[in-house]
Amino acid sequence: MAAESNHNRVGRWIALAAALIVLNLSLSFANVWPTPAITWQGELSVELALCILVLAITSRFGAASRTLLSCLAAAWVLLVIGRYAEVTAPALYGRPVNLYWDSRHVSAVVAMLARVASTWRLVLALLVAALVPVLIYIVLRWALGRLADAMRDPQPRRMLALIAGGALLWFAGQRITSRLPGTPAFSTPVTVTYARQLRLLTGELTGRAARRLGPSPSFDSNLARVRGADVLLFFVESYGAVSYDRPEFAADLAAGRAQFDADIRATGREVVSAYVESPTFGGNSWLAHISFLTGIEVRDEDANVLLMAQQRQTLATAFAQHGYRSLAIMPGLQEQWPEGAFYGFGAIYGAAELDYRGPPFGWWAIPDQFAIARMDEREVAPRERAPVFVFFPTTGTHTPFRPTAPYQPDWARMLTDQPYDPPDVERMWNQEPDWLNLGPSYVQALRATYVTLGGYLRHRADRDFILILIGDHQPPAAVSGTGASWDVPVHVIASRPGVLAALRAHGFRPGLTPAHPAISRMHELMPAMLDAFGERE
Repeated sequence: MAAESNHNRVGRWIALAAALIVLNLSLSFANVWPTPAITWQGELSVELALCILVLAITSRFGAASRTLLSCLAAAWVLLVIGRYAEVTAPALYGRPVNLYWDSRHVSAVVAMLARVASTWRLVLALLVAALVPVLIYIVLRWALGRLADAMRDPQPRRMLALIAGGALLWFAGQRITSRLPGTPAFSTPVTVTYARQLRLLTGELTGRAARRLGPSPSFDSNLARVRGADVLLFFVESYGAVSYDRPEFAADLAAGRAQFDADIRATGREVVSAYVESPTFGGNSWLAHISFLTGIEVRDEDANVLLMAQQRQTLATAFAQHGYRSLAIMPGLQEQWPEGAFYGFGAIYGAAELDYRGPPFGWWAIPDQFAIARMDEREVAPRERAPVFVFFPTTGTHTPFRPTAPYQPDWARMLTDQPYDPPDVERMWNQEPDWLNLGPSYVQALRATYVTLGGYLRHRADRDFILILIGDHQPPAAVSGTGASWDVPVHVIASRPGVLAALRAHGFRPGLTPAHPAISRMHELMPAMLDAFGERE
C-alpha cells in the first residue's frame, strides 16, 4: 500500500509539473519568423504566477469548483489567442494587430484566399480554425484541474505560493530598477495586449483621428514643367526598401533592374530615385494612396474614413484644374467604389470597365500588363486629346506573388481573348507560392513588373510622359523580416530635365537605386512633386 501511495504521489507531482509547463508555454511562446509556427525562448508568464498565487490564497477557504475552472480555462483560451496574435502579426504582417479595424477586413481576406487556395486547403484551414480553440480549451482545462488538485495539499500549495509570489516580486523589480538581472525573463503580459486594444478602441470612438488630420497642404503649382505631358502615377504593390536592402533580393533583381534602366535610357528618358516612409506596412495600400494624393498623413482606417467624408483638394483635382483628364486605372477594383468620388477622378476603370477576357493570374485575375494596355488604348494612344493624369495601383506583386503572368511582347495581343500561348499560361499556373518562404515568389513578381514597365516604355518611346513609380508599402514581414523600416522606393522617369533637376534638389538621386535615409514621409512627397512640376502661384 505504501509503495502504491508513493507511486500515486510521484504521478501527481509529474502531472503538476506537466500542467505548469503547459500553462506557462501557453502564454509565453514566441514566433518562428517568417512562419505561423511558435517556439519557446525560456520566458515565464506573469499571468500564470498571479493565477497560482490567487488559487493558493482562495484554496484555503475551499477548493475551486468545476464551473470556476471551466470559466478560467475559457478565459485562458482568449489569452492564448491574444498572445498568438501579438507575436505572429508583426512577424507575418509587419505591425501589431488592431482589432478595431483589422477585423473589418477578415471577410475580404477570406474571399481572396478562396480565390487562390485550393478547396481542400481552404476546408482544412477552416477545420483547424474551428478545432484548435476547442483542443486548447481541453488541454488547459486539464492543466488547471491538476493545479487546483495540488492546492488541496498544504505542502505543494505553500511551495507554489512562495514561488509565484517571488516571481511576481522579481517581475516588478525588473521594471523598477535595472540593477536586477534580466534572468529569468518574463514575457509581455497578454493582459497588456488586450489593454492596448481597449485603449485603441476608446481612442477611435472618442474621435482622436479627427484631431490628427489637420489642414490640407497648398496645391497652387502651375504645373508649367509638365505642361502637355501625360503624368502616370503607378503605385507598385508591396514594392519596399527590402528589395534593395536584403542582399539576396538585390542580387536576384540586379539583372532585371539593369534591363529596366536600359529600357529607360534607350527611350531618351532618365530616372531619379529616393526613399519615402509609407504610412502603412505589409497591407492597407489605400492608406498610402490617400496620404500621397491629399498630402495628409493617414495611418489608420478611421482617419481614412473621416478624411474621405470631407471635401478636400487632391492631386487628381489639381491636375483637372489645369486641363488634365484625371483617371483611376484599378484592376483590383471588383465592386462599386462610391468613395472614389472623393478623389475627383474624371473616370474610374475597375475590373468591369477594363473587360479582361484572358486567363486569370494572382489575387485579382487581371494582369498589370493588360491594364496598362487598356489604359494605353483608350486614354494614351489617341493623339487629339487633353493630357491625362493617371492613378494606377498595380496588383501583380500582391501577396502571395504567384502565379505571375507571363510577359507578352505583342502589346496589341494583350487586348484579345487569347493574350498568351497556352504553354506559357500552364507553366505560370504551375508555380504555386511557398507560404513558408515567399521571398522567391516576391522577387519573381517584382522582376516581372520591371519587364512590363520597361516594355511599355519602349512601346511608347515616342511619347512625352512623366512616369512616377512608388511602392505603397513594404511586403509583409514574412518577406521583409521583423523590425524592417517602413521605407519604400519612389522613381520618377521623364525626358524633361527641369523636372528631374527640381527633384534632385528635393533629395532624389540619379538612377534606379535610392539612397537611405528617406527624404520624407509619403504625404510630404506630394508637395515636393508639385514643386518639381511647376512654379508656385
